[in-house]
Amino acid sequence: MGTKKRVGIVFGGRSGEHEISLLSAYNVIKALDTDSFEATYVGITEQGEWLLYTGDPENIPDGSWQADASTAAPVGSLFDGPLSDIDIFFPVLHGTYGEDGTIQGLFEMMGKAYVGCGVLASAACMDKSITKAILRPLGIPMAYGLVLDSAHEAIEKIESELEYPVFVKPSSLGSSVGVSKAYDRQLLAHAINEAFIYSSKVLVEEFIDGFEIEAAVLGNEDPIFCGIGQIVPCNDFYDYDAKYLRGDDSEVIIPAQIPEQAEEEIRQTALKAYREMGLSGLSRLDFFYTKDGRVVLNEINTMPGFTNISMYPKLCANAGIPYSELISRLISLGFERHAKKNELKYKR
Repeated sequence: MGTKKRVGIVFGGRSGEHEISLLSAYNVIKALDTDSFEATYVGITEQGEWLLYTGDPENIPDGSWQADASTAAPVGSLFDGPLSDIDIFFPVLHGTYGEDGTIQGLFEMMGKAYVGCGVLASAACMDKSITKAILRPLGIPMAYGLVLDSAHEAIEKIESELEYPVFVKPSSLGSSVGVSKAYDRQLLAHAINEAFIYSSKVLVEEFIDGFEIEAAVLGNEDPIFCGIGQIVPCNDFYDYDAKYLRGDDSEVIIPAQIPEQAEEEIRQTALKAYREMGLSGLSRLDFFYTKDGRVVLNEINTMPGFTNISMYPKLCANAGIPYSELISRLISLGFERHAKKNELKYKR
């Protein structure tokens, strides 16, 4: 048997989704095919320190992995230290500094293969206003909204173009952190101030009355659609609390109980958006299916959750790709993308 490929599983990070990353990474580690791959654990603290973790993966989910200095030592140089022997990185990182193109740029500078979308696609999908700017002109239906650059912008303008309730969300943040549903002017003002804590741009969007549908897509140039699931949130909408803190209270229906024609529209829209945004490896695309039968794309997640309650791996499993095989496929797709990029010339 050939030499095992060394996979650097990166977890934690400077993000509001730090704890979710720990849960996702633990599941990825447990599912890794150890006959084909050798794992190196790279943890990033909430303060941004990179640590090489050599301890028991069981200590990762609760955050205790970094407590023992004998098993969590500073990485040092990212370019010539222990990370230089890694063949491919698997950034199991959600949100800021994880799926916004920053760490992807670092891997590019290191000349390393990595799992998931590239720099531009990651950054463009992380900023919801950019996603809209690219996809809406292409005919992909998305919620109408206004982009705010300052918390002092006139609420009157919002009220003149949108009806209550409205959704207020940070433009560049993931997993519904900082997202609020405002029913009146007072709640709107509070929601805007809250969203600006997390992002320099804020989106105020029309309320879409419909079911929340999530779709999984897997692949590079020839992606495959892995199906859709329906969310019945335990809260008013599928916010951070409903997704992760009380996730077991939210109902997940796979496949989603919508008409076949609507499912086909979601499939076509998801694949079109995937290609137009230049996505690779994987993404979860979130939709609304309205009561009057419309399909509306909400947002794109380039590194969706891999926890035990996460929709993406569940959808892939329902499509015949079990968790362990999914991880192996993602690693292969990362190598494939890296090899193709290395074929390009950078000078004459």
